Amino acid sequence: MASAEPAGPQPGILEEVPPLARYLVFRRAPGTGGAREALEALAEPPPPNAGVSRVIGLGSALVRELGGAVPGLRDLLPASGPGFTVPSTPAALWIWLRGEDRGDLVHETRRLVRRLDPAFRLDDIVEAFRHRGGLDLTGYEDGTENPTGSAARAAALVSGGGPGLDGSSFVAVQVWEHDLDRFERFSGPIQDHIIGRRRSDNAELPDGPDAAHVQRTEQEAFDPPVFLLRRSMPWADARRAGLVFVAFVRRLDAFERHLDRMIGKDDGVLDHLFRFTRPVTGAFFWCPPVRDGRLDLRVLDPVS
Repeated sequence: MASAEPAGPQPGILEEVPPLARYLVFRRAPGTGGAREALEALAEPPPPNAGVSRVIGLGSALVRELGGAVPGLRDLLPASGPGFTVPSTPAALWIWLRGEDRGDLVHETRRLVRRLDPAFRLDDIVEAFRHRGGLDLTGYEDGTENPTGSAARAAALVSGGGPGLDGSSFVAVQVWEHDLDRFERFSGPIQDHIIGRRRSDNAELPDGPDAAHVQRTEQEAFDPPVFLLRRSMPWADARRAGLVFVAFVRRLDAFERHLDRMIGKDDGVLDHLFRFTRPVTGAFFWCPPVRDGRLDLRVLDPVS
């Protein structure tokens, strides 16, 4: 009898961002059961002819409700101060649909809503896309210093946690809303100093201010270095636009340390990004590993 394949990450975590995406957020429907059964149905991948792939994340409240235990999973703490607000908007389920055809994303959304009913209700949809090969809507390259290869796996994936945890990942998700009109009123040099790079060649500014985004979040500047695997994408609706910030990490404190630097928790220096953009959502999720082609949900079994 063949042994089961070792668990690994959900494939979309390590793959580059797709041309198109949809981010789905679900809440638990009050007074209903069937959450575990719905997740078991969700554990099967999309049909081969669906034209989409997906990454699935579970919120801390859902894991607790099901009696499971994921060490390190928690909710994002809200924060506010002069010039910034960081909201916390936890949810039961987060699904990143990835594809190349918007119609395929629409049909997969419909299929998921039916499959998760009545235990879960769709709360929000954010439409996202790849812009000019990987640029933010400001025109600056996103994720320039992303780790690759084995370094990406080390940054994003849990290891040494045991069966059901190894190969999983934590994800921090924030929808940032840009004021692009305000950003475009800044001169080119000021825009570069906000980001900390030259838009013309993506080179880091040698004299970038301490409040520039690159200087605030330079991964090697932490002691020890703190790496995130970013998979962010621009988004837009009829009136608004911005960036869906997505960072996969093996421990959530990696993202928290970056966010603390951005809001000047220790030194009072606020990231210049807040001059034109703001987060309107924020949540943490746990992305189960995959074993034999299905989500490995064994850690959701009640703890004895």
